[in-house]
Amino acid sequence: MDQALKKDLKVFATKLRIGAVEAVYSASSGHPGGSISIAELLSYLYNVEMRVDPKNPKDENRDRFVLSKGHAAPGVYSALALKGFFPYDDLKTLRKSDSYLQGHPSMTYVPGIDMSTGSLGQGISAAVGMALSAKYQKKDFRVYTILGDGEIEEGQVWEAAMFAGNKKLDNLVAIVDYNNLQIDGTLDDVNSPYPIKEKFEAFGWNAVEIDGHDFDQIEKAFNEAKACKGKPTCIVAKTVKGKGVSYMENECGWHGAAPNKEQFEIAMNELNAALKELEA
Repeated sequence: MDQALKKDLKVFATKLRIGAVEAVYSASSGHPGGSISIAELLSYLYNVEMRVDPKNPKDENRDRFVLSKGHAAPGVYSALALKGFFPYDDLKTLRKSDSYLQGHPSMTYVPGIDMSTGSLGQGISAAVGMALSAKYQKKDFRVYTILGDGEIEEGQVWEAAMFAGNKKLDNLVAIVDYNNLQIDGTLDDVNSPYPIKEKFEAFGWNAVEIDGHDFDQIEKAFNEAKACKGKPTCIVAKTVKGKGVSYMENECGWHGAAPNKEQFEIAMNELNAALKELEA
């Protein structure tokens, strides 16, 4: 990957983390860990991969994105704000009763949100339907969805995966945020869905496993997905829950908790220091 582009993507990912943590802190509730674990993936999607336009968010030919793990909305909201879909300062209204930025994404109220999500397992089914409709309409838009690794314990995920493989939906990319933590602990402790890559392959998918924080690997995986014909692609992205904030990293307690004032200041100091170093 071009080094200038990689630097820009890293800067965007860091700003995304800042926005997501600010939003959760302002709300005094939310899901920071899984919102910031996908920062690099969202940075690549919104800056390189997807054909979207903040000035025309309902363009019928746009690529579609579905956040199947809807509780990670602060991460997507931050990406959308940074891209100009709505004012950045609105992130601080997250989860307020009069705000359009609720705890889970709403396609009714939020520019750039293509599907309302929240109930785990359902988002990928919506994404499969979008990809199938593109085939029927002979449209060239592509569909992307991010799932949690804990989310794929849901049976509906595998019904959707079976259907997508059977229909050869090569315009569909599912990204699994593989951080090995969910709200109650590790995946092994709760209900192991392993092996993830091999399961998707068994359902007729092309599947690759990458470091979800490495832009070179991210680029290669998305390019492979575009080149693959006759199969949907699953990118199993190994990530660190809470990546970028030292005390949140690899701690399942930060799945759904907001930082207090002292913790928020530590997070901002760390993230702003990382940003300053990148922009130097």
